[in-house]
Amino acid sequence: MFTKILIANRGEIAVRIMRTCREMGIATVAVFSEADRASLHVRYADEAYCIGPAPAIESYLDGEAILEAGRRSGAQAIHPGYGFLSENSNFAARCRQAGLVFIGPPPGVIEQMGNKTLARQTMLANGVPVIPGTTEALEDLEAVHAVCGQIGFPVMLKAAAGGGGKGMRIVTEENDLRDAFFAVRRESYASFADSRILVERYFPAARHIEVQILADSHGNVIHLFERECSIQRRYQKVIEECPSVFVDDDLRGKLTAAAVQAAAVVGYSGAGTVEFLVDEAQNFYFLEMNTRIQVEHPVTELVTGIDLVREQLLAAAGEKLSVVQSEVRCNGWALECRLYAEDPGNDSMPAPGQIRKVVFPEGPGVRVDSGVYEGWEVSLHYDPLLAKISVWARTREEARRRMLRALDECLVYGVKTNLDLHRSILSDERFISGRIDTRFLDRHLAPPPAPDNMADLAVIAAVCSTLSSSSAREDHIATEETGLWRMASKYQFWATRF
Repeated sequence: MFTKILIANRGEIAVRIMRTCREMGIATVAVFSEADRASLHVRYADEAYCIGPAPAIESYLDGEAILEAGRRSGAQAIHPGYGFLSENSNFAARCRQAGLVFIGPPPGVIEQMGNKTLARQTMLANGVPVIPGTTEALEDLEAVHAVCGQIGFPVMLKAAAGGGGKGMRIVTEENDLRDAFFAVRRESYASFADSRILVERYFPAARHIEVQILADSHGNVIHLFERECSIQRRYQKVIEECPSVFVDDDLRGKLTAAAVQAAAVVGYSGAGTVEFLVDEAQNFYFLEMNTRIQVEHPVTELVTGIDLVREQLLAAAGEKLSVVQSEVRCNGWALECRLYAEDPGNDSMPAPGQIRKVVFPEGPGVRVDSGVYEGWEVSLHYDPLLAKISVWARTREEARRRMLRALDECLVYGVKTNLDLHRSILSDERFISGRIDTRFLDRHLAPPPAPDNMADLAVIAAVCSTLSSSSAREDHIATEETGLWRMASKYQFWATRF
């Protein structure tokens, strides 16, 4: 096993990886941009190296700077986390050339599964269902018209080299195809320097279900059940849960078998995720394979009790996985809410600024993965993820109520957040009954109003409650039926902290 690992990432995922390394007695090396000099992951690591200016292209995406930090530190391996260089096959190959172990699958597997057309062809050749559409990237509008004529509308146009929700358009009728085609080409070239596109059949009421897999170099491939990731905005996940309320035992068996097969046929090693689209009739189709740890991995860890980062390290070190399929159990239910610094009143755009006060929830069944602290400056240079709040309970309903309690305990002052959005989703009758799909937010929830200063609201509520008559106040305390008193009791504690 390794004795020192460099984590080529930042924020919560870097801290999360370091925690497992510390438990395993592995020294950790952080890398940081000039903007992240005081970052939590830098403070947590055993040693740290600056790799460049604030822009990611000059720091966290600078493979040579990261490799140089690896050489200087004497690290034996590099863990890329998610995002940045985590699915860059060229960087994985350069790690090997530099004598460093890349903690992930072989470069060839990353290349094969990162190429959407090649991944689709591979799955088709091995009997894994894929979404009807093109198996080759297209650049010609007439060719796109021909494909749409074959598969019918609505369709999804997407960047062939894309990811992260960029370069994607839904087209419901032929008259809109031309404008969407050129819009996707422009976005694709601007984001990925590649204007080619794919065309796929679009399913308006589909679910996004993914299967977590683990594999080692000894031929062992196992699954850790599925995650429901249908609550999305702009094709980005907002809330995830494990397992899925929609997936029964029969569908689960088919999904997990297809995921294991997909990993086995490409010679996968490490942790990965196979993503599927599932329609209302429970027909499922391969979407893509993410060859890295996922943002939402905590919900799988909570229901299985398996540390996915630990298994990644074992596989990368050439050892066998610590578990076999027969030992994997799905126990209870887990939910995760992604807490972002964003402005609900401004189309949920990133909301940078200084975090003046932060209190994360605690208590039974609550887990918080975060890379921020009081006084930290949320930067526009990076993803505005502040924390991932995850809960575990015996049932989905218990987990939902526990999450609402956890969200009520969470306080972030100084930057706007999407806390109210999460509360709205979790309180929606459609979510409660499990009637969700990838267009849930588009169809049912408008951005919630967000007070500019929650502390002011708390003070006002507390004062109003104090001015109430003594008898009325006692009645409110006993019954908690009045909205004003409920608001005061929720927020007046935090008001005293400012």
